[in-house]
Amino acid sequence: MDCLALAATDSRAESEVPLMSTYDVPHETEVVVRGSGLGFAQQISARSHRLVADEPISSGGSDTGPTPYDFLLPALGSCASMTVALYARRKTWPLEQVTVRLRHARIHAADCAECETKAGQLDRVEWTVQFSGTLTGTQRARLLEIAQMCPVHRTLRSGIDIPAPAVVEDESRES
Repeated sequence: MDCLALAATDSRAESEVPLMSTYDVPHETEVVVRGSGLGFAQQISARSHRLVADEPISSGGSDTGPTPYDFLLPALGSCASMTVALYARRKTWPLEQVTVRLRHARIHAADCAECETKAGQLDRVEWTVQFSGTLTGTQRARLLEIAQMCPVHRTLRSGIDIPAPAVVEDESRES
């Protein structure tokens, strides 16, 4: 699994075994999204999984599935949770459960003190992480650091190169 690894190790622990990461390995998974030109509902296939994306009725959709941003947030939350759980298992820490809650918002760049961009609007993901188990304060602090090292978090924080899509011919049209 992509998110079950870390790119960094805990330099404070001499016995730390570096965790191998697939973060730096090119991924070959193709996701296919198809939708009618008549509405917002989209059929999504990823490996053997079938999903539906849509917009709420209040936005003109039919609310048959989560919105695109509703899919983005679980990518970050699940990756952070998986990465933290793997780290805790390898350290044999008593982590029982991880709960990640996320919200997406658009904010004015001028309202973001820590942001480099000061004009226009920015996307902001606010999140909380809750750890259940008899963990020490030091362990909880380290797990919070690890959550922010998950591969999806690193991808979202980095510069992402998304070139213009290639246009392919419509296979349903007859010549």
